[in-house]
Amino acid sequence: MTEQKTNTSRRSFIKSGSLAAAGFMIVPRYVLGGKGYTAPSDKLIVAGIGAGGKGQTDLAEVYKSGKAEIAYLCDVDDRRAANSVKSFPKAKYYKDWRQLLDKEGKHIDGVTVSTPDHNHAIITLAAMQMGKHVYVQKPLTHDIYEARLLTDAAKKYKVVTQMGNQGASNDGVRQLMEWYDAGTIGDVHTVYCWTDRPVWPQGIPWSTNKADVPKDLDWDLWLGTAPYKDYVEKLVPFNWRGWWDYGTGALGDMGCHLLESAFSVLDLQYAKDVQASVGSVFVDEFKRGYFPESCPPSSHITLTFPKTKKTKQDVTVHWMDGGIQPERPEELGPNEIFGDGGNGTLFIGTKGKMISSTYANNPQLLPTSRTNEVKVKQTLPRVKGSTNGHYTQWVEACLAGYGKQQVSSPFEKAGPLTEALLMANLAIRGYDVRKPTADGRGFTYPGRSVKLLWDNNAMRITNFDEVNQFVKREYRQGWALKA
Repeated sequence: MTEQKTNTSRRSFIKSGSLAAAGFMIVPRYVLGGKGYTAPSDKLIVAGIGAGGKGQTDLAEVYKSGKAEIAYLCDVDDRRAANSVKSFPKAKYYKDWRQLLDKEGKHIDGVTVSTPDHNHAIITLAAMQMGKHVYVQKPLTHDIYEARLLTDAAKKYKVVTQMGNQGASNDGVRQLMEWYDAGTIGDVHTVYCWTDRPVWPQGIPWSTNKADVPKDLDWDLWLGTAPYKDYVEKLVPFNWRGWWDYGTGALGDMGCHLLESAFSVLDLQYAKDVQASVGSVFVDEFKRGYFPESCPPSSHITLTFPKTKKTKQDVTVHWMDGGIQPERPEELGPNEIFGDGGNGTLFIGTKGKMISSTYANNPQLLPTSRTNEVKVKQTLPRVKGSTNGHYTQWVEACLAGYGKQQVSSPFEKAGPLTEALLMANLAIRGYDVRKPTADGRGFTYPGRSVKLLWDNNAMRITNFDEVNQFVKREYRQGWALKA
């Protein structure tokens, strides 16, 4: 019997009243069984791994869809999870995500992953291998290897996937796409993205002051895949973003929000080269600080993407963080806000320019007077639900089943987007990889002069092997990915 006929017969069985005759009022989806089957009348049974901070927001928004039940919560820090535990008092609580999936996996339909970056991939892959749909916070992964692995796994395990860059579901990016597809600004050859992040410490030495681990925090579980280090104050719950063992810096925090529109508008895929300039930290008036464990205070990255079916030439993408911004376009009035002030995306085409702010909000043609003057046909459907739409879209797609409904940031799109950001980080990290000079008397910092060339199929830099160690990191013993 085909799966479609099986699903139809089960629905007929429910409607026939046989269940009522047997004395049952509700039959959960997992009792009915059948791979990929979801009864239309059921809610999505969700487990939230990472229940505090952004995880709290993610779970609240999934619940607001009205079509999901938050049945399980998991967090390594009881303090951070407290609000979610209060909001979902019937949800069963775990500290270790491995125990959660092992004991409750058969009851779970979808998993949200809202942990620090370094543990995204190991949790997400394990859930996908169990056939669970996944919603994962940005950036999708910590390493390029992981991003490629999850992109392939989504197809292999046939699950609904969504990355948490909610701007991908906004009207703004669709407006940008419609302007571009209508030829309003001609052929785009250059894109600038900029952010005022980091708003956490970066470019600093690791603390030498040990501290007691808070009683509510399981430090070993928090570390997960990362190398073991003694607990230090002010790393958890937020400042981990500035350390390479755990975070991916300003690029990981904001890149998926700001660069997503370029991927959607221009159909970008994988970059072919990258170079960086990095803001310096000075220990004293004579020498530059060398803190390779920490992300830099600012950077300017230049990525080159091969031409696509929507461009006539290669596209150059500039990323700027730490408050660095591109030159204001001459078409922008002197008192008009550039992006949203601290963040934005600028498209430069052969016939004009367009800009937007974070999440592709407030899209405008330049000069801004053109925004209301130029009329193009709406060709793309909008995602319902305003800010909640990105979550509701995922829930509804999960209930419909793999391949039945589109989502805005599936891994097939989120994977290449994340890889671009992580490739940019290769250039940043290459800046701090010391390479002996030819005479053996000193060291060079290659990022100051080297353009890194990327072999996409082999997933490696071809002209500076030292940075390939960051494409796929070493995992702590007992925490390796089981691909």
